[in-house]
Amino acid sequence: MALRYRVRFPAAVLAVIGAATFQLLIPRFLGGAIDHAASMLAAAGGEDATLIAAAKSALLGSALMVLGTAIMRGVFTLAHNYLAESIGQSFGYELRLSFFEKLQRLSFSYHDRIHSGDLITRGMLDIEGVRRFIESGVMRLFQLAVLIGLGAYLYMGQDLILGALCVSFVPFALWRGVVFRLRVRALWREFQERMSVLTRIMEENLAGIRVVRAFAAQKHEMQKFDDWQQRTLAPAIDMVRVRYFNTSMMTFSYFVAMGLVLWFGGLRVIDGQITVGELTQFLVFMTVLQMPVRQVGMVINGYARASVSGARMFEILDLEPAIRDRQGAPALKIGAAALAFENVSFSYQGFASEHTVEGITFAIEAGQTLGIVGPPGSGKSTIAHLIPRFYDVTGGRITIDGQDIREVTLDSLRAQVGVVQQDTFLFKTEVRENVCYGEPGAEDDRVVEAADTAQLHDYVAGLPEGYDTLVGERGLSLSGGQRQRLSIARSVLLTPRIIVFDDSTAAIDAGTELRIRESLKELNRSRATIIISHRLSSLMHADEILFLEEGRIVERGSHAELLAQQGPHLGRYRRLFDLQMGLARDNAHAR
Repeated sequence: MALRYRVRFPAAVLAVIGAATFQLLIPRFLGGAIDHAASMLAAAGGEDATLIAAAKSALLGSALMVLGTAIMRGVFTLAHNYLAESIGQSFGYELRLSFFEKLQRLSFSYHDRIHSGDLITRGMLDIEGVRRFIESGVMRLFQLAVLIGLGAYLYMGQDLILGALCVSFVPFALWRGVVFRLRVRALWREFQERMSVLTRIMEENLAGIRVVRAFAAQKHEMQKFDDWQQRTLAPAIDMVRVRYFNTSMMTFSYFVAMGLVLWFGGLRVIDGQITVGELTQFLVFMTVLQMPVRQVGMVINGYARASVSGARMFEILDLEPAIRDRQGAPALKIGAAALAFENVSFSYQGFASEHTVEGITFAIEAGQTLGIVGPPGSGKSTIAHLIPRFYDVTGGRITIDGQDIREVTLDSLRAQVGVVQQDTFLFKTEVRENVCYGEPGAEDDRVVEAADTAQLHDYVAGLPEGYDTLVGERGLSLSGGQRQRLSIARSVLLTPRIIVFDDSTAAIDAGTELRIRESLKELNRSRATIIISHRLSSLMHADEILFLEEGRIVERGSHAELLAQQGPHLGRYRRLFDLQMGLARDNAHAR
C-alpha cells in the first residue's frame, strides 16, 4: 500500500539514504582534519607562526566542511521525517476509510457475532499501529541498513580489522532482535485483544448508563473495569521490560565493540600503523552508530506492533460480505410490488440444526395489507429482516414481481423495501436530519408532511427550535413513542413500494396509532404493507393475518375468519383476541 505513493515514498527512501551518507562523511572529515592539523603543527615544531596559522586555517576549513555536512544531513533528515510522517498519515486515512467502508458492507450475520467495542479498537489502535510502521519501521530500517552496510564497506576498506570490530556487535544485536520480536509480538496481540475488551466494557457502560445508575451498580462497573485494566496493564508492563532489557543488551554489546576498537586501535596508533586521525574516524563512526543502535528496540517494537495490528486489521478488510450483489446483477424492476414467500426457511448462523422459520408461504401486492402475529421467538422479526435481504434464506425463495431478490442489486432492493423497527435508532443531530436520513437534503415541506403522517409534527412544531432541535444521543431525549413516530416518518419520506412495520407502534398509544393508520391509508394504496404486532388492534384490519408459532404458520385468514373458529379447542388467534379484549375491558372498568 505504501508503494502507491509513487513520489513521496521513493523520495523518503532517497532522503534517508542521503541523510545516512552525509552522517557517515562526518567521521572522515574529522579524522582527516585532525591528521592534517597534527602534521602541520609537527612540521612547525610549535614555532613557525606561518605553519601554525595554516594549521588553524585548515582546522577552520575542516570545521566548516563538517558543519556543511551536518546541515545537509539535517536537511535530508527533515525531508525523510516529513515525508515518512505524511505517508503514514495518508496511510492511516486510507485504512480508516477502507475499514469504515467494509463495516458498512459486512452483513448482519457478521455484526451479530462481533462486538462493536472490538471493531472500535481495531479502527483506532490497530490502524495507529499500522500507520506508525512507515516512519518507525520501514524508514528506520533503511537508515540502519545504510549506516551499518555502507559504513562497514567504507571503514573495512580502510582497515579490515578495525572495521570488523566496529560492526562486531551487529550479529548479537540481530539475534536479540529476533528474540525480542517474537516475544513482543505475542505481547502486542495480548495487549490489543485486552484493549478490545476494555473498550467493549466502556462502550456498554456508556450505552447503559441509565441502567447502571438505576440499579446503583457503579461500584460493580468500576470493579469490572479495573479488573480488565489490571489485565491490560500486565502485557504492557511486560513489553516495557522486554524492550528495555533487550535494548540494554544491544547497547552493552555496542559499547563492548567500541572498547575493542579503542583498545586495538590505540595499540595500532602506538605501533605507528595508523594515525590518531584514522582512529578518530573509527571512534566517531561508532558514535554515529550509537543512536541507531538505541533505536533498534523501537524498530523491532514497531514491526511487532504493526504485524499484530495489521493482521487484526486485514482480518476485517479481507472479509467478503455474506450478503452482496452477484456479478452483473440487474436493478430491481418494480411494477405491482407483488411480494411472495415461496416455502421459505431460514436459520441463523450457529443454529443450523434448528430453523428459525420454516415453510413460510404467502403473497401480497400493492394496496394489500398482511398482518403477522405470534408469541415472542416465533420468527416474526426474522421475516421482516429477510425481505430487504439483511440475511439470505436457507431454503425456498423470496420474489418481488417475480424477481428473486438474491438476483437483483441490494441498493435497488432496499430502495423499494422499508422496515420500521421497534428498536429505533436516532442519530445525535437535528430532528430534520433524522427524518430525512434516507434522503439527505429533502425539501422542508416533504419532511413536515412525513412527520405529520406519523403524528409527530405538532410535537416538533412546539419545540423551541422546531425541526432544528438537536436530538440527544440515541434519541434518549425523546419518549419511546416519539422515537417510533420519528422512525415511521423517516420511512414514509422515502415512499418505498413495500413497507414493513415490525412492532413499530408498540410504544404508541392506541389513539395515536389509529390516526397514523388513517394518515397512511392513501399511501398504502400504492404499496404492499406488512404489519407485525403483538397488539391485535394494530392488524385486525389487514386483508390476511398469519399466526406464527415456532417458525411456522399455524393459522391464517382475515380477522373475521380467524375469530369464527369454533369448537372445544379455540384457535390461537381467537384465544389471544379474547385475552386482549378481556384485559382491555378490565382496564376500562378500573378507570
